[in-house]
Amino acid sequence: EVQLGESGGGSVQAGGSLRLSCTASGFTFDDSDMGWYRQAAGNECELVSTIRGSGSTYYADSVKGRFTISADIAKNTVYLQMNSLKVEDTAVYYCAAGDYGLGTRPCFNALDEWGQGTLVTVSS
Repeated sequence: EVQLGESGGGSVQAGGSLRLSCTASGFTFDDSDMGWYRQAAGNECELVSTIRGSGSTYYADSVKGRFTISADIAKNTVYLQMNSLKVEDTAVYYCAAGDYGLGTRPCFNALDEWGQGTLVTVSS
């Protein structure tokens, strides 16, 4: 059984930074994708960033240049460093893991594994 454990959410002022972590158990990352989605209150869930075991990454336009995704394959852990946070980054952030193509599939789809979510609140 795959389990994803997230940590690192919290409250920060605009312009600040946070780092999210997600550790996967029962999952082999080195030939798959991991990533982050987010859902703000009243909004649809959206893809934030993904990383493949090979190291290739993807970022949504809204976070390019501010967020950095990285991974420690040996620890089956993915990180999301979030800098220059904006109020509009406020959301519940969900870790996801799955086969190649994770970012092409919708939020909470049954083919991928999902964490419980961690709340990020950015205040002005």
